[in-house]
Amino acid sequence: MKNSLLLPLLFLFLACSTDNSPEDGLPKETQSGANTFGCLIDGKLYKPRCEEPSVVFPQWGMIMWGGIPNVTDYSEIEVRDLKSVNYFEMLIHIDELHLNGVGEFIIDESNGENSVDGLNHTYLHCVVYDKKTSNYKKYISYENSGSIIITRYTQGSNNPLTGAIISGSFSGKLRNINNPNDEIEITKGRFDVNSLTCSYKEFP
Repeated sequence: MKNSLLLPLLFLFLACSTDNSPEDGLPKETQSGANTFGCLIDGKLYKPRCEEPSVVFPQWGMIMWGGIPNVTDYSEIEVRDLKSVNYFEMLIHIDELHLNGVGEFIIDESNGENSVDGLNHTYLHCVVYDKKTSNYKKYISYENSGSIIITRYTQGSNNPLTGAIISGSFSGKLRNINNPNDEIEITKGRFDVNSLTCSYKEFP
């Protein structure tokens, strides 16, 4: 009788112990320029994924841009998932990274644009698929809505952003650009980027 009661409990324990959580899919927090990126959005895992890199038809999963007109004005890390059923995109805009280097950057308001069309401070935004509405939505940061912690910033030899290694973590809340009452939360965000090689990495 005792064995018959213990057997279902053993199966239940084994089933629970083999379940993977979304956090298990996050890359390790490194500072070596390993070209990794990952975060949880409302508990769901998001990572860059791409087709095989191509010079003619770029299929990059992650790329880093410098400022315009001055490359050191800001730095942007752009991430895309081109392989999953539903497209995903995120842009992290870090203002004056070259001047401030390692430390905390407070996430401020985004207008949903990037580069010269964006705002002159640190922000981020993303595009995610909403299964409830079967539609894509853009979510943007707002004033003091999170933070980015830079743990390593190594400038390139010939240019501050050519071959630079930028590592850090981030978290915060974003609002639907069309509905401020609709919010999502980013947790466990981390990245480790070599600006020279990240666009050539194949993210499976």
